[in-house]
Amino acid sequence: MPGKRLIRVEGDKSHSLAERFSTRFHELAWRTPLHQLRLRGRYPLKLFGVPDDPIEGMVRAGGAMLDGEIVWCGESVAIETYDFRMAAISPAFSDHLQSFAWLRDLSAAGPRQRVAPIAERLTRRWLDAFGRQVHEAAWRPDLWGRRLLFWGSHAPLIMSSDEMRTGVLNALARGARHLDRGADKAAPGLPRVAAWIGVVAAGLLIPGGELRQIHGEKGLERALKAALHADGGLVSRSPAEQMDLIGLLASLRKFYEMRAQRVAPAIMDALQRAVPALTGLTMGDGGLSSWQGDAPLDGGRIDAVVAAAGIRARPLRQSLDWGYQRLSMGHTRIIVDSAPPPISRFAKGACASTLAIEVSDGPYRLIVNCGGGRGANNALNPDLANALRSTAAHSTLVLADSNSTAVHPDGSLGKGVTQVEQERYEDIHGSRIDMRHDGYVRRFGFAHRRQIILTPDGREIRGEDALIPEGRRRRQQAIDYAIRFHLAPGVDISATADGSGAVLRVMEGALWRFRAIGGEVSIEDSLWIDPRGRPIPTRQLVITGPVPDDGIEVRWVMARTG
Repeated sequence: MPGKRLIRVEGDKSHSLAERFSTRFHELAWRTPLHQLRLRGRYPLKLFGVPDDPIEGMVRAGGAMLDGEIVWCGESVAIETYDFRMAAISPAFSDHLQSFAWLRDLSAAGPRQRVAPIAERLTRRWLDAFGRQVHEAAWRPDLWGRRLLFWGSHAPLIMSSDEMRTGVLNALARGARHLDRGADKAAPGLPRVAAWIGVVAAGLLIPGGELRQIHGEKGLERALKAALHADGGLVSRSPAEQMDLIGLLASLRKFYEMRAQRVAPAIMDALQRAVPALTGLTMGDGGLSSWQGDAPLDGGRIDAVVAAAGIRARPLRQSLDWGYQRLSMGHTRIIVDSAPPPISRFAKGACASTLAIEVSDGPYRLIVNCGGGRGANNALNPDLANALRSTAAHSTLVLADSNSTAVHPDGSLGKGVTQVEQERYEDIHGSRIDMRHDGYVRRFGFAHRRQIILTPDGREIRGEDALIPEGRRRRQQAIDYAIRFHLAPGVDISATADGSGAVLRVMEGALWRFRAIGGEVSIEDSLWIDPRGRPIPTRQLVITGPVPDDGIEVRWVMARTG
């Protein structure tokens, strides 16, 4: 059945000057005596219980902690000398340490009596640094939301002694009061959701929290409504953040189970929508495809988060709001980015990847995007990390060696794609998607149209890329196009003698024949960021040619043999 949709990028509803002033004033107010008074009050003598952590930690990361080092996404610190006020680490690593997410890995590394001394040592340092001193680096609402989850689920590791129990319970009470007033001041999207999750968790964990729980559930419902599209995808369009969201909600669900309470409907509704959206972006190996600067996280991590959510649902085939399309026939799977990039207010490291594709053959990746280190490696060279956000780092058409949406040096996105028109058909001839974006219209006077057809047996992919004259701006000089197909590591490639195609061989001997009509085919070097965030050398197929005034139409075919 046909399904047509015009997706427009919303105006960038970034904070106005008044909103930014209000948020900054709120943060500065944390340091005032008035806010300190608000945090005062009785602290609980005990917690209601210890909810289970539904996601098992990484034994390797926990083992590194037993050896005296916290290792995460390419960075590390020595436990012996680490100070939570340390500045010589990336903001992402600092957030990981401040959230106490490492407790999950440490708990998986050995028996309680072996790992608890490390957990208590680090917790004591945090209490000494920030237990009574409110500071942005540690008291950001989203960090407190995550910290409440991890302190609650791993309380036995950090409260073995009476001294630690008193300090942690006091800090928990102060953090909960801080969130009561500050959750809505968190950045929109996932950070605000995390903050409100903390309010609900505190209401379930700390005795006397019934009113706080009601307040938190209302706030969390608002935050989820603003952060999730109707089809369950996050406004940031980030697969890694989507997985993070599901993990946070799954953890909160365990707090309800600990209290033998029914989970709030808004939480279950969000999980039921978010899980299919996430699994809709998985490739044949079970891992995620690479979008919006994310690494291709491996299938084991995806399976663990989905299992923790407890939601059984088929992968979402067409997410019109989130902006991804999934075609799956036989052994072949194709994921397409069919929307403008997310607006800057919600996204960090967003990419100019509109109309790019990824393809897998069974458990083997074939066509990929270069990917990025977000969620896997914070140690990538900044220049490389920025280059990975370009259109050329994705498997799509590039005009005049420029991005379909501008990527600024400060990380923000500029002008480019404002709308994507798409139409999808499913019939006896297979699946077909027709898409068109306007990212090059204002600068060059051309719209990019891409058609992808996958045959019913999954053995043939037919594509067409066209540049269609549109708009009033005249071009001042001749320009060229390049249609890039980045290959996954392990794919052997050899050019055909006539220069119009190539033969691709994936592992286990499967052969794909590639042929193009309308441009010259060449083979160039490329790279791919693996699930651990490491750059891996690989190759790419490139179709190139000049763009005449009446545009171009390039057809290409990938056919599986054997």
